[in-house]
Amino acid sequence: MNRLLSAVALAAALLAGSAAAAPSQDPMKMPAGTYVLEKTHASVLAKVRHLGLAAYTMRFNSFDASYVWDPKAPEAAKVTVTIDVNSVDTGDAKVNAKFADEFLDGKNHPKATFVSTGIKQDENGFTGAMTGDLTLRGVTRPITLDVIFRGYEAGMLGARSGFSAVGGIKRSDFGSTNLSSFVADEIDLVIEVEFLKK
Repeated sequence: MNRLLSAVALAAALLAGSAAAAPSQDPMKMPAGTYVLEKTHASVLAKVRHLGLAAYTMRFNSFDASYVWDPKAPEAAKVTVTIDVNSVDTGDAKVNAKFADEFLDGKNHPKATFVSTGIKQDENGFTGAMTGDLTLRGVTRPITLDVIFRGYEAGMLGARSGFSAVGGIKRSDFGSTNLSSFVADEIDLVIEVEFLKK
């Protein structure tokens, strides 16, 4: 019985220590390698104004991403993202189909992709701007995302990193002609992702 209690106490102490340890916010301490998306802790949201009032929020339920990192050459980091535009989720099945078809042209172009072309870190090291080519509705345009490096940690759940990113695009830049006062041209992107080191 004492051995069992000791084992439980040891496990609790290890878990508490792991939970208490804050991730490193120094990207230079993140090991080189390929990092793949941890899909259970990731979200891609798009917000568009309806009638100039509420920011109508949509979530994409199916997407994947990865990046290659080398602390000796952070500006050369390569990020790739693929989104199934037909997985758009507004909370209403009829609206989902309408958005996927009319605004995203999901029948002809079911995938949207993003490939980074450059990363510029701010002086603090953990914030910066990432430029890249977004392909949506079969049209490719350069966009910029403001990125925050949330940290890296190698704990009991595996070596992982986290990022937040925000940016904006215009539907008209990607061939969307369904423009009206009901749905704004501008779309805000909000991204929260965790990655696991391969």
